[in-house]
Amino acid sequence: MDATDLAFAGAAEQARLLAAGSITAPALVELYLERISRVDREIRSYRVVMADSARREAQAAQARLDAGERLPLLGVPVAIKDDADVAGEFTTYGSSAYDQAATADAEVVRRLREAGAVILGKTAVPEMMLWSFTETAAFGATRNPWDLAYTPGGSSGGSGAAVSAGLAPLALGSDGAGSIRIPAAWCGIFGLKPQRDRVSLDPQSDTWCGLSVYGPLSRTVEDAALFLDVTNTAKAPRGGFVKAAKREPGRLRIALSAKLPPLMVARVGQPQQRALDRLEVLLRDLGHDVSWRDPDYPPWTIYGHVLPRMWHGVNTEMQKLPHPERLESRTRAIARLGSLISERQIARIRAAEATLAARVQSVFDDVDVLITPATATGPSRVGQ
Repeated sequence: MDATDLAFAGAAEQARLLAAGSITAPALVELYLERISRVDREIRSYRVVMADSARREAQAAQARLDAGERLPLLGVPVAIKDDADVAGEFTTYGSSAYDQAATADAEVVRRLREAGAVILGKTAVPEMMLWSFTETAAFGATRNPWDLAYTPGGSSGGSGAAVSAGLAPLALGSDGAGSIRIPAAWCGIFGLKPQRDRVSLDPQSDTWCGLSVYGPLSRTVEDAALFLDVTNTAKAPRGGFVKAAKREPGRLRIALSAKLPPLMVARVGQPQQRALDRLEVLLRDLGHDVSWRDPDYPPWTIYGHVLPRMWHGVNTEMQKLPHPERLESRTRAIARLGSLISERQIARIRAAEATLAARVQSVFDDVDVLITPATATGPSRVGQ
């Protein structure tokens, strides 16, 4: 396996190679640091590269490997989205309004380290994780590895770009309204938003009024399952997620849908619709039962539920900032919208969550899988 193939091999395969002694952790980290120094000057997927500590961690991991120790991610480099604390580093949330270094790892980072992972650095995000593009006044624009004129998406845009460009085999992301799924789709990799309480948010809690969770961006489904095996804090499938991901699913009842929730301005584009049509043929050829079925979205789904929770959450976070005056004007505008929503209104909105979930999830009464486009349209150009 040459250096390029190794960089794109993925976390699970790299873990196997490290355990077998086919590669060493220091050599693997140096491979990524060299690629980052050469490739990331244009992409800018990393907000900060932790080269010195990554080298130290790789040396320590190799000593453990040489001593016969085996852990799921021992010696495997990972990237951390810049909304999760890494001890000794700033967590900027894409903004100059934050100016304090973290005193401890976030729980999800601690679990990754506990599994043997080596932290390469922290990846770029839009300010306060608000946008489907990754461009900030503080740190500039992150670009899509497939075409530098376009965004990789957001808010986990740096993580998506890093994995897509072979600058990390696995990256931490977070997702409240598409922030893992959008970059995964636009960067051609795999992304998963787990259920709430599957991966700990500690020391944060109730991010975006309970909308946001941590999850993986990876090259393969196996890598994402491996991430869940080492970070999961809830009940797991028997034998773990990696084993479950490798099971043959049998014949599935699959629903396809191109319907957006009511009052959405966007419409599903022709390329996305054609992709769904091709997928229908492929799934039928594979022997699955395929139908077109739309979820039952209440008319208040977006503007009466999702967006108010997001806006209120942003305003709440703004009150904690050491330098709120440094926020971008568009972020302050969102916070002002959130300030118009009272705690009583938020409580009423959140109380309706069970009703919303039941209506949308009723599509699964007689299907096993629902497949939709990740986004209605493709990525926008940087700066637009």
